[in-house]
Formats: sequence, C-alpha cells, structure tokens
Amino acid sequence: MTARDIIVVGGSAGGVDALQQVVAGLPADLPAAVFVVVHVPPHGPSALPRVLSRAGRLRAVHPHDGQSITPGTIYVAPPDYHLVVKPGHVRLTRGPRENRHRPAADALFRTAARSYGRRVVGVVLSGALDDGTAGLLAVKEAGGVAVVQDPADALYDGMPRSALEHVPVDHALPAAELPALLARLATEPLPEPDGGDPPLPPGAEQEADMAELEPGATHDPHRSGTPSVFGCPECGGVLWELHGNDLLRFRCRVGHAWSADSLVAEQADGLEAALWSALRALEEQAALAERIADRARNRGHDIAVHKFDGQVREAREHAELIRKVLLTRRPDPSTGPVPPATAGGGPSA
Repeated sequence: MTARDIIVVGGSAGGVDALQQVVAGLPADLPAAVFVVVHVPPHGPSALPRVLSRAGRLRAVHPHDGQSITPGTIYVAPPDYHLVVKPGHVRLTRGPRENRHRPAADALFRTAARSYGRRVVGVVLSGALDDGTAGLLAVKEAGGVAVVQDPADALYDGMPRSALEHVPVDHALPAAELPALLARLATEPLPEPDGGDPPLPPGAEQEADMAELEPGATHDPHRSGTPSVFGCPECGGVLWELHGNDLLRFRCRVGHAWSADSLVAEQADGLEAALWSALRALEEQAALAERIADRARNRGHDIAVHKFDGQVREAREHAELIRKVLLTRRPDPSTGPVPPATAGGGPSA
C-alpha cells in the first residue's frame, strides 16, 4: 500500500504567515515531500527556504532543475520559475505565466496530480484572487485530497474561498490545525482502487505540458474550450474559454492562463497604464503648444497664437478629465483591505 506522500501548497498575500504555522507543526519524520509556491516578486532573491527551515523541523530548499524528490524535504519554487513535479524529480521552468504569476500554484498542483494521482494532497492557503483553484480541482479529479485554509482564518480569503466555491474540498481548517491533518494523511495507508488511478481529463494533461512549454501542447490544433472574443494581455493572442465545475478560465495558444478574476484584474491594470500614457501625452501636447504659442506671441503672429492657445486649453481639459478618472478609480474589491500587519507591501519572503 502507498500513502499520500506528495503535499503541494499554494499561497499568496498572507500565505507566508499561514505557511510558517503549517511547517512549525509538521513532524521531523514526515514520510512525505512538501512542495510550495508562494507568489513573490520575480526579481531578486527569496529568503523563504531559510524562513521555513527556521520555522519547523524540516529542511526547506530552492531545488535545482532535475533534483530528486526526498521525503521530509520542503521544495520551494524560486522566483520567476514554475515548480513542476515529475515522477521522482522536479523541474524548474520559465513556462507561461498563470493568473499573472510565475511560479503559479495551478501549475504545481496540476503537474503533481498528473505524476502522482491519488498520492497528492493539495493545500490552498491565504491569498487574493484565485490561483490554485484550477490546480486543486485537477488534484481532486485525479483522486487526491483537497484541503484549504478556513477563509475566516486567512488574512486574505480570496484563494481559499474560490477553492471552496469550485472544488469539492475535503477539509477546510485553520492553519494551526493543518499540520496534524497532513501528518495523518501522509501516514495512512492508501488502498489501491479497482481499475487504478483515475486519469486527468485530456485538457488538464495538455495544460500540464504547457507549464513546461512543450511543443506538442502549443502546436496541437485540438484544444479544450472554444475561442473567445478576448485577447491575451501577455501576448495578444486569442484566448480560449475553458469550463470545468462552473469555473470559467481562459488560456492562449502559447499557454498564458487566466481565471476570470485574474483577467479582469489584468485588464484593469492595462486600462490604468493606458490612462497614464494618455495623461502624459496630453500634458506634453499642452506644453509643446504653449511653447509654440509663446514664440508666436513674441513675433506678433496673432493667428498662430489663437490656434495654439486653443490647443493648450483643449489638451488640458482632456488631461483634467483623465486625472479625475485616475483619482476616483476604486481599488479592486477582490483583493480586500490590507491588514495592518502587512500594510505597505506583500510577502517579504
């Protein structure tokens, strides 16, 4: 008999605090390997392995590409790399971002489910938006166990709440109660089912390949879903609309993946960038027209003065409208308020 010896964990804002609580309670002889994705800035080093090693009794590392999987070790995704679980080893890839992130919890969960099926326990911790939901659904479809931090216990409840809404979750507990559950799941014998492990749906297999930018996945003309009317914010390609358990998602030909909430958030960022560009262009236009008007005024060219003074007024009126839009735009309600303990920045690890 095998056991559930592959534990995959995903978190974002507030996830480091929850993760430290989980790691602190795991036993030193845990007969499972733990794989962690926390959203961190893509540039610069990450101190998360050192933080987790100090928090508990297990050794945490940034693995190297191709490193063997050893029970009792915590493998932490390095910044700007997807952590991909293969049979017996891990891969680090710079495949397409999912839900605006690399590393992404969905990529970790999905590849673990493909490689280890029922042996996988998926855990979604505190975080905004909904990375991890699609991956946790893949874990569940492959026969694994779905676990989430109780949203009431999370600093940001977006990720665990989304998972609860779209995945038949097995356990929803406060972070402090998760270590005992994970230790129990890792030691309980797992009887072999009649007929073997349930396979991943074909679409999930293809998506797992996309995390590694496999040519077969990007070249395949047959893909799940239907073409949508939306373009990919990352590359401009057509987004294919995917459905599963009432979970609306999108993915482009080269693999950039978006949940509905992540796509809306990215479009909002794109709109703000466009507004700032328009404001800059109008301010520059007004400044140039004012300079030309002043030169014409010094030369007594009244017609030119009238023309360029009018351009100055028009550009500044338009700039003022955009300025008001920028100042009155409301924050994304899906991210929730910033708790005092984390105000001013995201995870420091």
